[in-house]
Amino acid sequence: MDDGEQAASLPSRRFQGREEFQQLVRDALATAARDGWHEIILCDATFDDWPLYERAVADSLQAWSKSGRKMTLLAKNYDIMIRKHARFVTWRRTWTHIIDARACPSADPLELPSAIWSPAWVLERRDLDHSAGICGSEPDRRVLLRQALQEWLQKSTPSFPSATTGL
Repeated sequence: MDDGEQAASLPSRRFQGREEFQQLVRDALATAARDGWHEIILCDATFDDWPLYERAVADSLQAWSKSGRKMTLLAKNYDIMIRKHARFVTWRRTWTHIIDARACPSADPLELPSAIWSPAWVLERRDLDHSAGICGSEPDRRVLLRQALQEWLQKSTPSFPSATTGL
């Protein structure tokens, strides 16, 4: 099955509104689990309005998690993630060996992409105030988003440890 076929159940279109954005995140992670996407990049300044606290999202991530999978997280910081998304933080702790969490603390929150990238399908929220953006499986769209994310990843440093250890 090629990348386009793997993302056939996900839309290629513009989207607008918080509810629609959140549903697309849910659908993308469920599709990643079902279709076995090997790599996923999640990027957002804070992940504040992502539905990562939901049981359905945690279940999708659990189903997706297997040997040979890789997730990269990129944020300005993870303060809100830690406070708001307890299920995700717990899942991350279990699967730390497949997750590379990175931060760009000096990034302008409006410049850091709010996006999901996979080899099969991408979502990019371009207007954070209205949760508006575009998603799809077109090869050009996937390549351009991957290049933009790579530029940010090169500026990033490891962050969001899976556990804090004290002395």
